[in-house]
Amino acid sequence: MKLLVASRNPKKLAELDRVLAAANITGIELVSLKDVAEYPETPETGATFEDNALIKSRDGVNNAHLPTVADDSGIAVDALNGMPGVLSARWSGFHAEDDKNNELLLGQLADVPDERRGAHYVSVCALSIPADMADKAGLDQDITTEGRWHGRVLREPKGSGGFGYDPLFAPVDEPDMSAAELSAERKDELSHRGKAMEKLIPALRALSEAHAQ
Repeated sequence: MKLLVASRNPKKLAELDRVLAAANITGIELVSLKDVAEYPETPETGATFEDNALIKSRDGVNNAHLPTVADDSGIAVDALNGMPGVLSARWSGFHAEDDKNNELLLGQLADVPDERRGAHYVSVCALSIPADMADKAGLDQDITTEGRWHGRVLREPKGSGGFGYDPLFAPVDEPDMSAAELSAERKDELSHRGKAMEKLIPALRALSEAHAQ
């Protein structure tokens, strides 16, 4: 069974692939937006992470006719009243790159003392399923899950792994490291996206088993 991951980021496919393998789920082939016929993507104008994740997952079902997983995630900084939030990916501009977003965030927090640099990552994962497949598996057509990862914003980037704000984010679980310095397996275990994806496992297992019948 093909499962569309509504992203062009290979790291997100690899993340979900590791989650499926850890749960011993077989029979699911992950494909990305690069692997299906190009379709017009609905603008992510939602007010919440859940809104935007569902926009992407429903697009996949409606255009590629495949069950689709999408996530919308970002960082919420205490000193910025929860911003960048849903604007995280385009904090420094609509087609912003990670280093530009990180540079802007550091500038905005330059005068904020260490004890007030708390932040947390949020990820909402959405699984949308074609009606016939959802009925066969006994699932709702839209399922959403949420994960959070608490920590603080560093004063300079550390590490070269991960993506987004990972070089600036020191998680409470590993306070002496940035998220960009963690192994992929450790990040899966701790991260907001890993937690949200793990909550999708029962639905993905049911979908796979129903397809195999």
